Formats: sequence, C-alpha cells, structure tokens
Amino acid sequence: MAASALTLSLQPGRYAVARLAPSAPLPAWAASGHVTCVVRTPVELSVVCDEAAVPADVRAERGFCALVVDGALDFALTGILASVTGPLAAARISLFAFSTYDTDYVMVKADRLDAAIAALSAAGHEVH
Repeated sequence: MAASALTLSLQPGRYAVARLAPSAPLPAWAASGHVTCVVRTPVELSVVCDEAAVPADVRAERGFCALVVDGALDFALTGILASVTGPLAAARISLFAFSTYDTDYVMVKADRLDAAIAALSAAGHEVH
C-alpha cells in the first residue's frame, strides 16, 4: 500500500539535534521537551530534544520545528517519508527525519517552516 495525502501536526516547541561521543552516557537533559529521540551508533550518540535543554558547550544544530505524521502507520505502508520529503526537497528545504514505532517525524528549521507547510500543502498534505 502506498502513501497518499497525509495529515501532519506541528509539535510545540523548538528542537535541537545534539551530537555526543558514541560512548557518552545519556545525559539527563536529553529527556527534555515534548519530543525526544536518542540514537546510538558506533560513531555517535545523537539526541533530539528541546533546544533550550541542550547545554551551550554541546555540539548541536538548533532551531528546528517538528512535524509528525498523524496516526499510527502500518509497517507495510511504503512511501510515507518520500511523500513528505519529496515536496520539501523540491522546495529546497533541508530537513532532519526520524521514525518511531508508530509514525514519522520531519524537522525543518523554524525560518523555513512556512515554506515547508506551503510545499506540503501544495503536494496534497494537510498540516495543522
């Protein structure tokens, strides 16, 4: 089953993507905010969280707004992220995406949010 028109919701707050050493312990500030995502690989520990929680001396890209695809998505669905990232790429809007068990998140810089919403709406998606 392929993706069609989706409904996305803007999440409250501003987010950062922080990069720590791969062996770093999970910092207490990582669990801050409405949305948190933690990924550890052999080369890094990445943390998505409330940007205000990230200490100034931590390497991070700040100023993101988060959009979430509404509802739980079946693992058999295909093209969900492509249907969102394609219009953003066509509009030359950089993004950071991550997925959870239930759904997908796409983050764009706050200064590009209006353009992102316009691009997604033009592609047939609903954003609220």
